[in-house]
Amino acid sequence: MSKFIFLFTALIVSLGIFSFRNSHPLPEPMMTSVPGQIEWLTWEEAQQKMQVQKKKLLVDVYTEWCGWCKKMDAGTFRQPQIVKYVNEHYYAIKFDAEYKEDIEYMGKTYRYTKNGRRGYHELAAEITRGRLSFPTIVFIDESQSLIQSVPGYREAQEFEQIITYFARNEHTKTPWETYQKSYLPLPKD
Repeated sequence: MSKFIFLFTALIVSLGIFSFRNSHPLPEPMMTSVPGQIEWLTWEEAQQKMQVQKKKLLVDVYTEWCGWCKKMDAGTFRQPQIVKYVNEHYYAIKFDAEYKEDIEYMGKTYRYTKNGRRGYHELAAEITRGRLSFPTIVFIDESQSLIQSVPGYREAQEFEQIITYFARNEHTKTPWETYQKSYLPLPKD
C-alpha cells in the first residue's frame, strides 16, 4: 500500500510541475522560417521578396488529398542538402491547386474554377500548362517566365539534380541526359 501512495504522490507532483511549466511559457522569438525546413511562401510573399532580390521561383503544386505530395513533403523536402539548396537559390511557393481565393500575378487575376465535385485554380492550370497532376514542381525564372513544370513524385537524389539543373541555368546549355551523367551530388552537411 505504501508503494501505491508513493507512486500516486510522485504522479501528482509531476503533473503539478508539468502544468506549472506549461501555464507560464516563455515568449518564443519571432521567426520567418523553421530551421531545417524549406521556407515555403505564398505567391504574395514571393512577389514582395522579388522586389528586393531576384531569384528563381520553385512552385510545389499539390492538393490536400494527394498521397504522393505528402510523401514528397515527408521525404524529399526534408533532406538537409535539398532544404539548404532550395532556401539559398529559390523562393519556394507551396501552392494548393484547389486554392479558392483569387491571386493577382503578373497583372492578371486568377480564380478558382469549379469542375465537377472539385475544381482547380486557374494559376495552377496556367503554370502547369493545363496538365494538372500532383505533385508538380514548376520552375520560373527571375523575370517570372515559366521555365518548365516537372510532374510527379521525385526521390531526393533525382530532385537534387533537377533543382541544381535549373538554378545553375544548365537547362539553357546542357541537355538533361548529359547533365544527369556528369552530375556530382551536393555535399551532405
